[in-house]
Amino acid sequence: MAENRLSFAPAGTPARPLFLVTPEGFAEFLARQPEGVQAWLSAQNFTGGSGDPVLLPAEGGQISGAVLGLGDARSRARSRFAVARAAARLPEGAWRLEGELSAEARDEAALGWLLAGYRFDRYRSAKRPAAQLVAPEGTEAARLELIANAEVLTRDLINTPASDMGPDELEAAFRALAFAHGADVTVIRGDDLLAQNFPMIHAVGRASPRAPRLLDLRWGAEGPQVTLVGKGVCFDTGGLDLKPSSGMLNMKKDMGGAATVMGLAQMIMGAGLKIRLRVLVPAVENAVSGNSFRPRDILTARNGLTVEVNNTDAEGRLVLADALALAVEESPDLLISMATLTGAARVALGPDLPPFYTDCADLAATLSAAAQKVRDPLWQMPFWDAYEPMIEPGIADLDNAPSGGMAGSITAALFLRRFAGEARYAHFDIFCHQPSDAPARPKGGIGQGARALFEALPDLVKV
Repeated sequence: MAENRLSFAPAGTPARPLFLVTPEGFAEFLARQPEGVQAWLSAQNFTGGSGDPVLLPAEGGQISGAVLGLGDARSRARSRFAVARAAARLPEGAWRLEGELSAEARDEAALGWLLAGYRFDRYRSAKRPAAQLVAPEGTEAARLELIANAEVLTRDLINTPASDMGPDELEAAFRALAFAHGADVTVIRGDDLLAQNFPMIHAVGRASPRAPRLLDLRWGAEGPQVTLVGKGVCFDTGGLDLKPSSGMLNMKKDMGGAATVMGLAQMIMGAGLKIRLRVLVPAVENAVSGNSFRPRDILTARNGLTVEVNNTDAEGRLVLADALALAVEESPDLLISMATLTGAARVALGPDLPPFYTDCADLAATLSAAAQKVRDPLWQMPFWDAYEPMIEPGIADLDNAPSGGMAGSITAALFLRRFAGEARYAHFDIFCHQPSDAPARPKGGIGQGARALFEALPDLVKV
């Protein structure tokens, strides 16, 4: 992947101030300013309300600093990464934050500033520099840079078009990640998937000239075992149940689960957590050809369960099923799956709030608290046992796409749970796409849930 590293300005760099002001504190802030700045802010109608930064003049036509209104308490509660608005609009150079912030608000501001510096410019000739921030005092700068650059990896992988991000290229990125951290990788590819009992990964990917494969990374020699499984469908045509053209436009992002677990793995390895990490990515392209798998085919999964294919466009759960079945064979202490799995999750919760599923109350509570703390929103949805009959077609053990259109995200999660055995398990139905520009989140590929998991992981497995 192209180098796109995010970092704070070096310590000691001369920096202009960015004053953070609320309506409640505006009068006090204004009273401390020179008369010229008071007049300037009055002319700009600035009162501390939420909005873009206002540059402050200095003698000789220079810029002395800037001020950013954070808005009232309601505005602040509704806005994630509000300070990142300024990062995207200030002139290049170094800046420092001035204003009273809690530790969590300070870290959110600093991380948001870093993420606002992300540019996917692999295919652009013009490069646009970004303003840099001097890390606020008390911030764990190295940790935030690690998190931000793991998100860069995730975003770059998702944003790269399928012509340049097929199973071969995803494998290359996977190997590069492993090499950077001294991890081991094995790959099972093509017809070897059948020989080693991964029939559903093979069935989904066999129609593409780009061979399907299972990527397997291992890192760490001590501690509890954490296994991450990410959906790596590098492009999804829908198979023989072909998507309309509008439905394919964003399907380069259908490997977003793989990209997100790779970003999370980079955080874990970069931080040196005392765990044994395994990452499994079934990497395939769901294409159309004479040997495509068909509607009403019955496939036998790695764990012996039979699956009736009632929609070839519900392929993600098939490849994840084989990978999950492999994962539980060594009884990990924590098992996580992440996938751009259902449109139903988006209908229920929208693009910005991904659901997660788990039967473990303590896991759910820890994840929810971490998600709120690091501003990486998640919402728990139920493994609703009463819907189990919906995924049982009668002719086979399982149905990959129950008819009726009801509870699509829940039934997909229930399907995956059948392959997670007795593991302590959570599944994330993520979207991995920002529909329009937002602070720290430019339009395009985005990771979801990884920061919350990274924050929660020490408590989840007691490292």
